[in-house]
Amino acid sequence: MELQKLMLSAIVILSTIAQSVRFEIESGRTKCISEDIKTNSMTVGHYSVVNPNEQHPLPESHKLTLRVTSVYGNSYHYADHVQSGQFSFQVVEGGDYVACFFALDHHPLIKFSVDFDWRSGLAAKDWSSVAKKGSVDAMELELKKLEDTITSIHEEMFYLREREHDMQQLNRKTNSRMVLLSFISLFVCLSVAGLQVWHLKSFFEKKKLI
Repeated sequence: MELQKLMLSAIVILSTIAQSVRFEIESGRTKCISEDIKTNSMTVGHYSVVNPNEQHPLPESHKLTLRVTSVYGNSYHYADHVQSGQFSFQVVEGGDYVACFFALDHHPLIKFSVDFDWRSGLAAKDWSSVAKKGSVDAMELELKKLEDTITSIHEEMFYLREREHDMQQLNRKTNSRMVLLSFISLFVCLSVAGLQVWHLKSFFEKKKLI
């Protein structure tokens, strides 16, 4: 019973680190999807233009360009004038990765749908090939999945701690700058108030003399 609960929680966790979407894109427009991926993780993506009429081949107008870039702007995948494709790479720069789809220009304007399946970390692993290579039974395979899930959670916790530490440092820097800015603003306000008092005092003294 406990093992079943653990397996169920593993499946829930697996579903949160994979995203499969279908979206519409208009010719001449760009749509981007981002994914936060930690360092040394494997990421796999599959994309394809949805055929509006399965009895006929896809029209030539239903083509797109895709570029996948890291948080630092480095390109990890590029495909031009395609109707489907896939990418896979080992992440060396942790952070937000962005997949941008650009639909080719067409007149008149058209819209078409795109299926995009993007998986990272444990969700990107091909469990069917693991079962075939290792000749393991169903229970062993589930235990292996569970083991890898626990390892992934452990790594994810360390990754989140690192991100939290970075955010705390950023907050400290921001707070110190805000305090400095507050003191500068206060100094400017007091200086302006002092100048106004001096100006009014001089004005009234001159009036008395007149």
